[in-house]
Amino acid sequence: MTTVSLPDDIFWMRRALALAERVLYSTAPNPRVGCVIVRDGQVLGEGATQPPGGPHAEICALRDAQARQAAVAGATMYVTLEPCSHFGRTPPCVDAVLAARPARVVVAIGDPNPLVNGQGLARLREAGIAVTTGVCAEEALAINAGFISRMSRGLPWVWMKMAASLDGRSALHNGMSQWITGAEARADGHHWRARSCVVLTGMGTVLKDDPQLNVRGVDTPRQPRKAVVDGRLSIPEDARLFDGGEVIIFTARDDAAKAARLADQNARVVVLPGPVPDRVDLQAMMRWFAQEQFNEVHVEAGAGLSGALVSAGCVDELLLYVAPVLLGDAAGMVRLPMLEHLDAAQRYEFIDTALLGADVRLRARVAQTWRELMQRVALSAPN
Repeated sequence: MTTVSLPDDIFWMRRALALAERVLYSTAPNPRVGCVIVRDGQVLGEGATQPPGGPHAEICALRDAQARQAAVAGATMYVTLEPCSHFGRTPPCVDAVLAARPARVVVAIGDPNPLVNGQGLARLREAGIAVTTGVCAEEALAINAGFISRMSRGLPWVWMKMAASLDGRSALHNGMSQWITGAEARADGHHWRARSCVVLTGMGTVLKDDPQLNVRGVDTPRQPRKAVVDGRLSIPEDARLFDGGEVIIFTARDDAAKAARLADQNARVVVLPGPVPDRVDLQAMMRWFAQEQFNEVHVEAGAGLSGALVSAGCVDELLLYVAPVLLGDAAGMVRLPMLEHLDAAQRYEFIDTALLGADVRLRARVAQTWRELMQRVALSAPN
Protein backbone atom coordinates (compact mmCIF):
# COMPACT_ATOMS: atom_id res chain seq x y z
CA MET A 1 0.00 0.00 0.00
CA THR A 2 1.01 3.63 -0.36
CA THR A 3 2.65 5.15 2.71
CA VAL A 4 3.89 8.57 3.78
CA SER A 5 7.16 9.49 2.04
CA LEU A 6 10.20 8.98 4.23
CA PRO A 7 13.27 11.27 4.03
CA ASP A 8 15.27 8.42 2.47
CA ASP A 9 12.59 7.94 -0.17
CA ILE A 10 12.80 11.60 -1.14
CA PHE A 11 16.61 11.47 -1.24
CA TRP A 12 16.74 8.45 -3.54
CA MET A 13 13.87 9.59 -5.72
CA ARG A 14 15.65 12.89 -6.33
CA ARG A 15 18.68 10.90 -7.39
CA ALA A 16 16.47 9.07 -9.88
CA LEU A 17 15.05 12.41 -11.05
CA ALA A 18 18.59 13.71 -11.60
CA LEU A 19 19.22 10.70 -13.83
CA ALA A 20 16.06 11.49 -15.79
CA GLU A 21 17.22 15.06 -16.28
CA ARG A 22 20.44 13.80 -17.88
CA VAL A 23 18.40 12.41 -20.79
CA LEU A 24 16.21 15.50 -21.12
CA TYR A 25 17.17 15.98 -24.78
CA SER A 26 17.16 12.42 -26.05
CA THR A 27 14.17 10.22 -25.17
CA ALA A 28 11.25 11.84 -27.04
CA PRO A 29 8.61 10.75 -27.79
CA ASN A 30 9.18 8.46 -24.80
CA PRO A 31 9.23 9.94 -21.29
CA ARG A 32 12.44 10.79 -19.45
CA VAL A 33 12.73 8.26 -16.63
CA GLY A 34 15.37 7.54 -14.02
CA CYS A 35 15.72 4.49 -11.79
CA VAL A 36 17.87 3.72 -8.74
CA ILE A 37 18.06 0.36 -6.93
CA VAL A 38 19.08 0.62 -3.26
CA ARG A 39 19.76 -1.68 -0.32
CA ASP A 40 20.90 -0.51 3.13
CA GLY A 41 21.75 2.94 1.81
CA GLN A 42 23.93 1.60 -1.00
CA VAL A 43 23.26 1.91 -4.73
CA LEU A 44 23.11 -1.49 -6.40
CA GLY A 45 22.35 -0.15 -9.87
CA GLU A 46 20.96 2.90 -11.62
CA GLY A 47 20.10 4.12 -15.08
CA ALA A 48 17.95 6.32 -17.29
CA THR A 49 15.80 5.69 -20.35
CA GLN A 50 17.77 5.57 -23.61
CA PRO A 51 16.71 6.99 -27.00
CA PRO A 52 13.69 5.38 -28.69
CA GLY A 53 14.26 1.68 -29.28
CA GLY A 54 16.79 1.49 -26.45
CA PRO A 55 16.23 0.11 -22.95
CA HIS A 56 14.09 1.93 -20.40
CA ALA A 57 15.37 3.16 -17.07
CA GLU A 58 14.44 0.04 -15.08
CA ILE A 59 16.25 -2.23 -17.53
CA CYS A 60 19.34 0.01 -17.47
CA ALA A 61 19.38 -0.04 -13.68
CA LEU A 62 18.97 -3.82 -13.53
CA ARG A 63 21.78 -4.29 -16.06
CA ASP A 64 23.96 -1.95 -14.02
CA ALA A 65 23.27 -4.02 -10.92
CA GLN A 66 24.16 -7.18 -12.84
CA ALA A 67 27.42 -5.58 -14.00
CA ARG A 68 28.22 -4.78 -10.36
CA GLN A 69 27.33 -8.38 -9.43
CA ALA A 70 24.71 -7.05 -7.02
CA ALA A 71 21.64 -9.14 -6.15
CA VAL A 72 18.45 -7.08 -6.48
CA ALA A 73 16.07 -9.48 -4.70
CA GLY A 74 14.76 -7.84 -1.54
CA ALA A 75 16.06 -4.37 -2.46
CA THR A 76 14.11 -1.14 -3.04
CA MET A 77 13.68 0.27 -6.54
CA TYR A 78 13.03 3.98 -7.07
CA VAL A 79 11.58 4.92 -10.46
CA THR A 80 10.27 8.30 -11.58
CA LEU A 81 7.37 6.91 -13.66
CA GLU A 82 5.21 3.82 -13.34
CA PRO A 83 6.91 0.84 -15.04
CA CYS A 84 5.37 0.10 -18.42
CA SER A 85 3.23 -3.02 -18.76
CA HIS A 86 2.88 -3.32 -22.54
CA PHE A 87 4.95 -4.27 -25.56
CA GLY A 88 6.11 -1.26 -27.56
CA ARG A 89 9.56 -0.88 -29.10
CA THR A 90 10.76 -2.84 -26.06
CA PRO A 91 9.21 -5.54 -23.80
CA PRO A 92 7.27 -4.52 -20.66
CA CYS A 93 9.57 -3.22 -17.93
CA VAL A 94 7.29 -4.58 -15.22
CA ASP A 95 8.15 -8.14 -16.32
CA ALA A 96 11.84 -7.50 -15.69
CA VAL A 97 11.08 -5.86 -12.34
CA LEU A 98 8.97 -8.83 -11.25
CA ALA A 99 11.73 -11.24 -12.30
CA ALA A 100 14.27 -9.28 -10.22
CA ARG A 101 12.03 -9.63 -7.09
CA PRO A 102 12.64 -6.35 -5.26
CA ALA A 103 10.89 -6.10 -1.91
CA ARG A 104 9.59 -2.62 -2.61
CA VAL A 105 9.08 -0.26 -5.56
CA VAL A 106 8.74 3.50 -5.03
CA VAL A 107 7.18 5.40 -7.93
CA ALA A 108 6.92 9.17 -8.33
CA ILE A 109 3.93 9.35 -10.69
CA GLY A 110 1.61 7.06 -12.59
CA ASP A 111 1.64 6.73 -16.36
CA PRO A 112 -1.67 7.85 -17.96
CA ASN A 113 -0.82 6.03 -21.20
CA PRO A 114 -3.97 3.92 -21.79
CA LEU A 115 -1.69 0.92 -22.32
CA VAL A 116 -0.30 1.36 -18.79
CA ASN A 117 -2.52 3.54 -16.56
CA GLY A 118 -2.07 1.71 -13.28
CA GLN A 119 -1.62 -1.77 -14.73
CA GLY A 120 2.11 -1.81 -13.99
CA LEU A 121 1.50 -0.94 -10.35
CA ALA A 122 -1.33 -3.46 -10.09
CA ARG A 123 0.91 -6.28 -11.30
CA LEU A 124 3.59 -5.37 -8.76
CA ARG A 125 1.06 -5.41 -5.92
CA GLU A 126 -0.46 -8.69 -7.10
CA ALA A 127 3.03 -10.22 -6.86
CA GLY A 128 3.31 -9.13 -3.23
CA ILE A 129 5.75 -6.29 -3.86
CA ALA A 130 5.17 -3.27 -1.62
CA VAL A 131 4.43 -0.16 -3.71
CA THR A 132 4.74 3.47 -2.63
CA THR A 133 3.55 6.21 -4.99
CA GLY A 134 3.54 9.98 -5.13
CA VAL A 135 7.12 10.61 -3.91
CA CYS A 136 8.40 13.87 -5.49
CA ALA A 137 5.37 13.76 -7.81
CA GLU A 138 5.43 17.41 -8.86
CA GLU A 139 9.15 17.28 -9.66
CA ALA A 140 8.60 14.17 -11.75
CA LEU A 141 5.71 15.76 -13.63
CA ALA A 142 7.84 18.83 -14.42
CA ILE A 143 10.35 16.60 -16.23
CA ASN A 144 7.63 14.89 -18.28
CA ALA A 145 4.84 17.45 -18.55
CA GLY A 146 4.76 17.03 -22.33
CA PHE A 147 4.45 13.25 -22.29
CA ILE A 148 1.82 13.33 -19.53
CA SER A 149 -0.12 16.07 -21.33
CA ARG A 150 -0.09 14.17 -24.62
CA MET A 151 -1.21 10.93 -23.01
CA SER A 152 -3.89 12.41 -20.76
CA ARG A 153 -5.44 15.26 -22.77
CA GLY A 154 -4.31 14.67 -26.35
CA LEU A 155 -2.26 17.88 -26.46
CA PRO A 156 1.45 18.69 -26.14
CA TRP A 157 2.78 20.90 -23.35
CA VAL A 158 3.38 24.32 -24.91
CA TRP A 159 5.65 27.02 -23.57
CA MET A 160 6.15 30.40 -25.17
CA LYS A 161 9.56 32.01 -24.94
CA MET A 162 9.77 35.81 -24.98
CA ALA A 163 12.47 38.39 -24.34
CA ALA A 164 11.49 41.85 -23.19
CA SER A 165 12.53 45.06 -21.50
CA LEU A 166 11.43 46.11 -18.02
CA ASP A 167 8.51 47.96 -19.61
CA GLY A 168 7.39 44.86 -21.50
CA ARG A 169 8.71 45.74 -24.98
CA SER A 170 10.09 43.07 -27.26
CA ALA A 171 11.35 45.07 -30.25
CA LEU A 172 11.73 48.58 -31.55
CA HIS A 173 9.11 49.84 -33.98
CA ASN A 174 11.57 49.28 -36.81
CA GLY A 175 11.64 45.61 -35.87
CA MET A 176 15.08 45.58 -34.26
CA SER A 177 15.18 43.13 -31.35
CA GLN A 178 18.69 41.60 -31.41
CA TRP A 179 19.66 41.62 -28.71
CA ILE A 180 17.51 42.80 -25.83
CA THR A 181 18.89 40.19 -23.45
CA GLY A 182 22.48 39.08 -22.87
CA ALA A 183 24.44 35.99 -23.81
CA GLU A 184 23.54 34.01 -20.68
CA ALA A 185 19.80 34.41 -21.26
CA ARG A 186 20.16 33.46 -24.92
CA ALA A 187 22.14 30.35 -24.00
CA ASP A 188 19.43 29.35 -21.53
CA GLY A 189 16.85 29.76 -24.29
CA HIS A 190 18.74 27.22 -26.38
CA HIS A 191 18.47 24.71 -23.53
CA TRP A 192 14.69 25.05 -23.75
CA ARG A 193 14.83 24.63 -27.51
CA ALA A 194 16.91 21.47 -27.06
CA ARG A 195 14.47 19.81 -24.66
CA SER A 196 11.49 20.49 -26.93
CA CYS A 197 10.25 18.29 -29.76
CA VAL A 198 9.64 21.23 -32.10
CA VAL A 199 10.41 24.96 -32.31
CA LEU A 200 7.40 26.88 -33.62
CA THR A 201 7.36 30.37 -35.14
CA GLY A 202 5.27 32.47 -37.49
CA MET A 203 5.74 33.96 -40.92
CA GLY A 204 6.36 37.44 -39.51
CA THR A 205 9.44 36.18 -37.70
CA VAL A 206 10.64 34.26 -40.77
CA LEU A 207 10.37 37.38 -42.95
CA LYS A 208 11.85 39.77 -40.40
CA ASP A 209 14.65 37.68 -38.86
CA ASP A 210 15.18 34.75 -41.27
CA PRO A 211 15.91 32.54 -38.22
CA GLN A 212 17.60 29.15 -38.21
CA LEU A 213 15.40 27.82 -35.36
CA ASN A 214 18.05 25.28 -34.41
CA VAL A 215 19.88 24.56 -31.15
CA ARG A 216 23.31 26.15 -30.83
CA GLY A 217 25.79 26.08 -27.98
CA VAL A 218 24.09 23.12 -26.27
CA ASP A 219 25.42 19.57 -26.45
CA THR A 220 22.38 17.68 -27.73
CA PRO A 221 22.17 14.35 -29.58
CA ARG A 222 19.27 15.55 -31.71
CA GLN A 223 17.83 18.78 -33.05
CA PRO A 224 14.15 19.52 -32.49
CA ARG A 225 12.08 19.81 -35.60
CA LYS A 226 11.03 23.22 -36.90
CA ALA A 227 7.53 24.46 -37.60
CA VAL A 228 6.06 27.62 -39.11
CA VAL A 229 2.51 28.95 -39.05
CA ASP A 230 2.10 30.29 -42.59
CA GLY A 231 -1.56 30.85 -43.43
CA ARG A 232 -0.99 31.92 -47.03
CA LEU A 233 1.84 29.45 -47.74
CA SER A 234 4.07 32.34 -48.68
CA ILE A 235 7.28 31.17 -47.01
CA PRO A 236 10.41 32.01 -49.07
CA GLU A 237 11.85 28.83 -50.48
CA ASP A 238 15.39 30.04 -49.70
CA ALA A 239 14.72 30.70 -46.00
CA ARG A 240 17.61 29.77 -43.71
CA LEU A 241 15.52 27.33 -41.70
CA PHE A 242 15.61 24.97 -44.69
CA ASP A 243 18.92 23.35 -43.73
CA GLY A 244 18.11 19.69 -44.36
CA GLY A 245 16.26 19.05 -41.13
CA GLU A 246 12.52 18.47 -41.22
CA VAL A 247 10.37 21.60 -41.35
CA ILE A 248 6.60 21.48 -40.82
CA ILE A 249 4.58 24.27 -42.40
CA PHE A 250 1.02 24.79 -41.22
CA THR A 251 -1.12 26.65 -43.71
CA ALA A 252 -4.70 27.42 -44.65
CA ARG A 253 -4.03 27.24 -48.41
CA ASP A 254 -3.71 24.09 -50.46
CA ASP A 255 -0.98 24.66 -53.07
CA ALA A 256 0.18 21.28 -54.35
CA ALA A 257 2.90 22.69 -56.60
CA LYS A 258 4.59 24.68 -53.85
CA ALA A 259 4.13 21.85 -51.37
CA ALA A 260 5.97 19.54 -53.79
CA ARG A 261 8.86 21.99 -54.14
CA LEU A 262 9.06 22.38 -50.38
CA ALA A 263 9.05 18.59 -49.96
CA ASP A 264 12.33 18.56 -51.89
CA GLN A 265 13.75 20.58 -48.97
CA ASN A 266 12.42 18.12 -46.38
CA ALA A 267 9.45 20.36 -45.62
CA ARG A 268 6.05 18.92 -44.82
CA VAL A 269 3.00 21.07 -45.58
CA VAL A 270 -0.02 20.52 -43.31
CA VAL A 271 -3.24 22.22 -44.39
CA LEU A 272 -5.38 23.18 -41.38
CA PRO A 273 -7.70 26.05 -42.38
CA GLY A 274 -9.44 27.92 -39.59
CA PRO A 275 -12.77 29.78 -39.64
CA VAL A 276 -11.06 32.99 -40.80
CA PRO A 277 -9.65 33.00 -44.37
CA ASP A 278 -5.88 32.42 -44.55
CA ARG A 279 -5.70 31.64 -40.84
CA VAL A 280 -4.53 28.30 -39.47
CA ASP A 281 -6.70 26.48 -36.93
CA LEU A 282 -4.27 26.69 -34.00
CA GLN A 283 -6.13 24.29 -31.74
CA ALA A 284 -6.22 21.71 -34.55
CA MET A 285 -2.48 22.28 -34.99
CA MET A 286 -1.85 21.38 -31.34
CA ARG A 287 -3.96 18.25 -31.67
CA TRP A 288 -1.96 17.36 -34.78
CA PHE A 289 1.29 17.72 -32.82
CA ALA A 290 0.02 15.30 -30.18
CA GLN A 291 -1.19 12.79 -32.75
CA GLU A 292 2.28 12.90 -34.32
CA GLN A 293 3.85 12.20 -30.88
CA PHE A 294 5.24 15.66 -30.16
CA ASN A 295 5.46 16.06 -26.39
CA GLU A 296 6.71 19.63 -25.98
CA VAL A 297 6.32 22.65 -28.23
CA HIS A 298 8.68 25.62 -27.88
CA VAL A 299 7.19 28.83 -29.31
CA GLU A 300 9.36 31.76 -30.40
CA ALA A 301 7.14 34.09 -32.38
CA GLY A 302 6.12 37.69 -32.85
CA ALA A 303 3.35 39.48 -31.02
CA GLY A 304 0.68 38.47 -33.55
CA LEU A 305 1.08 34.68 -33.42
CA SER A 306 1.93 34.77 -29.71
CA GLY A 307 -1.31 36.60 -28.99
CA ALA A 308 -3.30 34.28 -31.22
CA LEU A 309 -1.93 31.21 -29.44
CA VAL A 310 -2.75 32.67 -26.02
CA SER A 311 -6.25 33.67 -27.17
CA ALA A 312 -6.84 30.15 -28.52
CA GLY A 313 -5.86 28.62 -25.17
CA CYS A 314 -2.83 26.88 -26.67
CA VAL A 315 -0.12 28.14 -24.28
CA ASP A 316 0.51 26.30 -21.00
CA GLU A 317 3.62 28.09 -19.81
CA LEU A 318 5.42 31.40 -20.32
CA LEU A 319 9.20 31.59 -20.43
CA LEU A 320 10.01 35.28 -20.13
CA TYR A 321 13.51 36.77 -20.17
CA VAL A 322 13.53 40.33 -18.83
CA ALA A 323 16.45 42.69 -19.44
CA PRO A 324 17.18 45.67 -17.15
CA VAL A 325 16.47 48.23 -19.86
CA LEU A 326 13.60 50.53 -20.81
CA LEU A 327 12.62 50.82 -24.48
CA GLY A 328 9.69 53.22 -24.22
CA ASP A 329 7.37 53.47 -27.20
CA ALA A 330 8.16 50.14 -28.86
CA ALA A 331 6.50 46.86 -29.86
CA GLY A 332 4.89 44.72 -27.16
CA MET A 333 5.34 41.01 -26.53
CA VAL A 334 1.81 39.77 -27.20
CA ARG A 335 -1.02 41.26 -29.24
CA LEU A 336 -4.31 40.55 -27.49
CA PRO A 337 -7.84 41.92 -27.80
CA MET A 338 -8.71 44.91 -25.64
CA LEU A 339 -10.37 43.95 -22.35
CA GLU A 340 -13.20 45.76 -20.62
CA HIS A 341 -12.82 43.95 -17.30
CA LEU A 342 -9.81 42.59 -15.42
CA ASP A 343 -11.58 39.33 -14.63
CA ALA A 344 -11.39 38.50 -18.36
CA ALA A 345 -7.57 38.57 -18.31
CA GLN A 346 -5.57 35.40 -18.86
CA ARG A 347 -3.85 34.70 -15.55
CA TYR A 348 -0.77 32.62 -14.81
CA GLU A 349 1.03 31.37 -11.72
CA PHE A 350 4.70 32.19 -11.20
CA ILE A 351 6.69 28.99 -10.63
CA ASP A 352 10.35 29.96 -10.95
CA THR A 353 12.78 32.87 -11.25
CA ALA A 354 16.45 32.75 -12.20
CA LEU A 355 19.17 35.37 -12.59
CA LEU A 356 21.04 34.88 -15.87
CA GLY A 357 23.86 37.37 -16.16
CA ALA A 358 22.22 40.79 -16.03
CA ASP A 359 18.80 39.39 -16.98
CA VAL A 360 16.03 37.59 -15.12
CA ARG A 361 14.11 34.56 -16.36
CA LEU A 362 10.52 34.26 -15.16
CA ARG A 363 8.42 31.13 -15.60
CA ALA A 364 4.66 31.18 -15.22
CA ARG A 365 2.05 28.59 -16.13
CA VAL A 366 -1.71 28.11 -16.31
CA ALA A 367 -2.42 26.85 -12.80
CA GLN A 368 -5.61 24.96 -13.64
CA THR A 369 -3.93 22.98 -16.43
CA TRP A 370 -1.12 21.98 -14.10
CA ARG A 371 -3.56 20.88 -11.40
CA GLU A 372 -5.40 18.74 -13.93
CA LEU A 373 -2.17 17.02 -14.97
CA MET A 374 -1.31 16.37 -11.33
CA GLN A 375 -4.70 14.74 -10.90
CA ARG A 376 -4.17 12.60 -13.99
CA VAL A 377 -0.87 11.16 -12.77
CA ALA A 378 -2.32 10.53 -9.32
CA LEU A 379 -5.41 8.81 -10.71
CA SER A 380 -3.29 6.56 -12.90
CA ALA A 381 -1.45 5.29 -9.82
CA PRO A 382 -4.32 4.10 -7.55
CA ASN A 383 -3.60 3.11 -3.98
